[in-house]
Amino acid sequence: MSMSSWVSPPTRTELIEDLVSGVDRYNPSNVSILEDYLYHQIRSEEYDCLANLAILKLYQFNPELYNPDVVVNILIKALTACPLPDFNLCISLLDERPVNANLDEPDPLPALLPTLKGLHSLLYRCRFPKFWEEYRSEELEALRVNYTVECVGFENAVREVAVRAVKAAFTEISIKRLGSYLDLTGSDLEAYITKLGWTINASSVVSIPQNPDNHIVATVVQESINLSQLSKVISHAALKA
Repeated sequence: MSMSSWVSPPTRTELIEDLVSGVDRYNPSNVSILEDYLYHQIRSEEYDCLANLAILKLYQFNPELYNPDVVVNILIKALTACPLPDFNLCISLLDERPVNANLDEPDPLPALLPTLKGLHSLLYRCRFPKFWEEYRSEELEALRVNYTVECVGFENAVREVAVRAVKAAFTEISIKRLGSYLDLTGSDLEAYITKLGWTINASSVVSIPQNPDNHIVATVVQESINLSQLSKVISHAALKA
């Protein structure tokens, strides 16, 4: 993701652009518009970090607006932006948040926050097999059933995090190892690799096309120093001595 698309995603509407970029981002009456936009992101596989941060900032200034389900969904979307700092930016706006006594149901965030932080840490450190193990565990069933199942394309978005890391570090990788990173096997894995435009040879090794990150080109830097320049350096050093 380029910086320009992060600051202003092409899918952002003019209304949201005005809310995010102008003084209206601090108007609490606009929080419902931004919340609706978040749920649009969840349904359509879009992502707008700055708009979601604006929601958290409004919750910070207006604790009575706080909606824990919205916060959890914002953090789930931010997970898939790894290794960008989106998740930590969201977390920074949750510190010292007063307890909202007006909630009809118990706040799920205190219980889910350590889990989400743990998942983010695994993604950030590229421990993808461990991420999938934790994510598929019985302990995280509530997270899957209540939240990520509603986030269209969540698992594929996580796979894209793994793909970005693999593209940056490998020119070749075994299909078994890649499958453990993507939580895919068999024909599903082969179809995914084909979709990426990567190839599999007879030894079950996946070849990754060259890119600026995985293809290191040696460069030779030559500097030309004139004798007159060198004499100035020597005379300056002699004066210092």
